[in-house]
Amino acid sequence: MSSNQKIIIHTVGASFRECTEIVDETIPEPGPGQVLVRQHFAGVNGVYDQMMCLDRVDHTRVIPPADTGVESVGIVASVGSRVQQHAVGDAVAVVNVGFGYRLWQVCDEVDAIPVPAASPEVLALIPSGVSALLALEKTAEMGSGQTVCITAAAGGLGNVLTQLAINAGNHVIAVCGGDHKVAALQELGAHRVVNYKKESLKDVLEADYKDKIDIAMDSVGGALFDTLVDNLAPFGRLVVCGFTSDRVPTETVAQERIYTKLYWKAASVRGYMNYRFAEFAPAARDRLLQLYAAGEIRPLVDDKEFKGLDSVVDAVEYLLAGDNVGKLVVDLR
Repeated sequence: MSSNQKIIIHTVGASFRECTEIVDETIPEPGPGQVLVRQHFAGVNGVYDQMMCLDRVDHTRVIPPADTGVESVGIVASVGSRVQQHAVGDAVAVVNVGFGYRLWQVCDEVDAIPVPAASPEVLALIPSGVSALLALEKTAEMGSGQTVCITAAAGGLGNVLTQLAINAGNHVIAVCGGDHKVAALQELGAHRVVNYKKESLKDVLEADYKDKIDIAMDSVGGALFDTLVDNLAPFGRLVVCGFTSDRVPTETVAQERIYTKLYWKAASVRGYMNYRFAEFAPAARDRLLQLYAAGEIRPLVDDKEFKGLDSVVDAVEYLLAGDNVGKLVVDLR
């Protein structure tokens, strides 16, 4: 086999379907200190993929033709000279912007993360699980015995946030949109699950958790963000992990400035962005894989099947529709 297929952005615009295409190139050869990986599964990041097509990702300038995808797991197919930590047949995970949506990739040995298996569950931990752990511990300063509210709790990031917060001994309010998501979160052990499509988070929090949210992990934004700010406890922390409801275009809101709500509570709003915490990622990965091996964490993977590189467009649109439970992956085998 001499052809490597990959997805590229050929024009900037709003739709991943319209802006991308599959192209062929020669399978690359690993150079000194590099490995060639045959990718088995790729993680789907619908909002990020859409933002890339819009050229609105802060840390990456999109100049077509631009490569796509981020995280993947696969098997080492060949190694270059001076490679010491990997051998042909090793399972690895790779987090490399622009290299997720392709069948083969070459990466530096240091970027090929040893994993127990090239499986969807492992892919659900790296990097989404790493982000969950670091956001809770480094940004939210999570302890035990606290009240933690998590939006998009049934998503790829949210389900791991939920499990880690529960495992740490906290009371977890899990917010989601859909009965099938409620069932999944109840099975994980969330203490209160709020289906915002059927009940008001504002009403729930004001009735039962007024000024009691010690930690809020929000990746949705919009009205949910406003509700979380209003119900932060004294010294409460709201961590912004994304803003899926407010991306195209950015919403302009006319209301009192946020410091009027934070000041008297000594509360805070903080942002989490994974690349800002890169130095802590290796240790976080090791801990998560240990928890996974011990059965103390079970990353959820959506059960809808997407097979082949040409299914990525459908997978992105499925994710943007918000129907997934857990991490969404594409089978590239």
